[in-house]
Amino acid sequence: MTHELFGDVISTYSRAQAIEDGVLADLTPWAREEGFKFPVAITAALWGYVEPPAGLEGEGQSARGRAHDLLEMLRWAIRRQAGPTDRVEFEVLFLMKPGRREKVRCWSVCGPGDEGEPVLTVMLKGED
Repeated sequence: MTHELFGDVISTYSRAQAIEDGVLADLTPWAREEGFKFPVAITAALWGYVEPPAGLEGEGQSARGRAHDLLEMLRWAIRRQAGPTDRVEFEVLFLMKPGRREKVRCWSVCGPGDEGEPVLTVMLKGED
């Protein structure tokens, strides 16, 4: 029936391919440690904030620590969301230079993964 309505599928791009290509970064192992039940991936643009700029190692910055901050803010946004929804918006502060933090606006959507399972994808506000 679907084929009759829409015709042949020309192309598909799976979540797994997006992770393999670097379009998405898979945070699932870290997210599971934080208590998330669903797989979590973030866009490459957001990974640009999670990966600390050079020179911040002495400030205690690491990708793992910054991912923890991102996941905690996501968890709080999910918890405080009123009513059922597949999207939440939240903000995270990232240290970008010694003494300079940047407020990063993010949003997350819960949708189907490659096998129809629920997955979370986190993006910068304005990314679709």
